[in-house]
Amino acid sequence: MAQFLMEIAGKTGQVHSLFESTRDYCRKYLAEGNPDFSVTVSREDLAFEQEALRQEALEEGIKVRVFTDPFLERAAIQRKFAEYLFDRDVLMTHGSTVAVEGKAYLFTARCGTGKSTHTRLWRQVFGHRAQMVNDDKPFLRIGADGVLACGSPWSGKHGLDTDITVPLQGICILERGRENRIRRISPEEALPMLLHQSYCPLEPGKRSRFEGLVGVLADKVPLWHMYCNMDPSAAEVSHSVMSNA
Repeated sequence: MAQFLMEIAGKTGQVHSLFESTRDYCRKYLAEGNPDFSVTVSREDLAFEQEALRQEALEEGIKVRVFTDPFLERAAIQRKFAEYLFDRDVLMTHGSTVAVEGKAYLFTARCGTGKSTHTRLWRQVFGHRAQMVNDDKPFLRIGADGVLACGSPWSGKHGLDTDITVPLQGICILERGRENRIRRISPEEALPMLLHQSYCPLEPGKRSRFEGLVGVLADKVPLWHMYCNMDPSAAEVSHSVMSNA
């Protein structure tokens, strides 16, 4: 068993894990000082995550997989952080988030659409000016002055993440297309996807607050819809429009 402190979105958790490898996985986010809360992983948590991932695969129409215990532990810790942070107006989302010159841009879509491909094009086009915040599960801290995108270790199969906190300049819903076209959309138009792609706490009584917090997010950040291809010009088009919002 390993014990360590980890900071996500400005809050520090004392983690009691089953596997030493978990600490190494979270190494970019290790912290010191007094924890705000504590997280302990049990064997029951591992079984719960395996079943949750099975259900998610069925809903998304993708292959059901059996995951290793260390992988399931990381998923359990992710969920426990998301639950705690939700009560502090922080949403965990499913999307790929890249920062350019101190501003973050989040791209979300259904699985397999090309979120990671699009932010890879941003890194290709903008070089050292572009920095990945998180390629899969960024945390969004929602405050009176706006929304901050925060890195986390849960960054998908490519492990692209950075321990940074950056103002969120926009959220874009991606779809594949032959030509690159982007347009501004309303919160009402974006809400179904934002609700689907944000983590909702397990406690049924929190559903109403969850919907309200996602609504606040939609009101505070410019929202976009884009048809895009895999040409580098797709990054130029989305950045040109979103950065000038």
